Amino acid sequence: MSLFSNPAPASLSLRVLARLLSYPDAQLRGDLNDMRQALLSEKAIAPARLDELDALINSLACGNALENEAEYVEVFDRGRATSLHLFEHVHGDSRDRGPAMIDLAQTYEKAGLFLGPDEMPDYLPVVLEFVSTQPPKEARAFLGEMAHIFNAIFNALQQRNSAYASVLGALLELSGEKAHPVKIVADEPLDTAWEEPVVFDGCSVKGQTRPDQPQPIHFVKTDAAKARQSATATAGAPL
Repeated sequence: MSLFSNPAPASLSLRVLARLLSYPDAQLRGDLNDMRQALLSEKAIAPARLDELDALINSLACGNALENEAEYVEVFDRGRATSLHLFEHVHGDSRDRGPAMIDLAQTYEKAGLFLGPDEMPDYLPVVLEFVSTQPPKEARAFLGEMAHIFNAIFNALQQRNSAYASVLGALLELSGEKAHPVKIVADEPLDTAWEEPVVFDGCSVKGQTRPDQPQPIHFVKTDAAKARQSATATAGAPL
């Protein structure tokens, strides 16, 4: 109970975890050794989890850069179950997502943190950067509110045998929670998720068919001269 009431400082570890969940570009690869040392020096994460994070850092440092970048995109950008946008898991595409974004951004601003034009407030690395600025007790409480989302992403990553699961496992432990199995809903194929809904599914007018079928075109021959004469006669008739 005392450990929960007085959690150890973890600001450095939270920033490292935020960076590990960012796109593994050249800049991140250049910082990996410093990130490893920060985790070891702060000792906020359990040794067993540190070993897993160390393996992830090694794979990012020594693995093929292009393959690591491609794997990151495949894991985090091609499905909702592993999305790092937290409100995707809570609100989906509902109207509640917009107000929740505004509330979270205002929370950051009250703490003196302002987002860049391309930053989304519910993006997990951004959330962790904010949490890292809070006192240990408040930080743990804030993480605890999101623990159920961390657990869902953790399970989805484990299902994919992704080394990134170690990062979510560490976040769960920093929040004072433990991972537990949850049912993961299979993501629908990307092409289906992005498919535009049918607006006009064919018409009831004779000769018109569905959009994906040939549309017959009928040419109607008219006598232009007679049409002009008729129009002139009509215009000159007394009212």
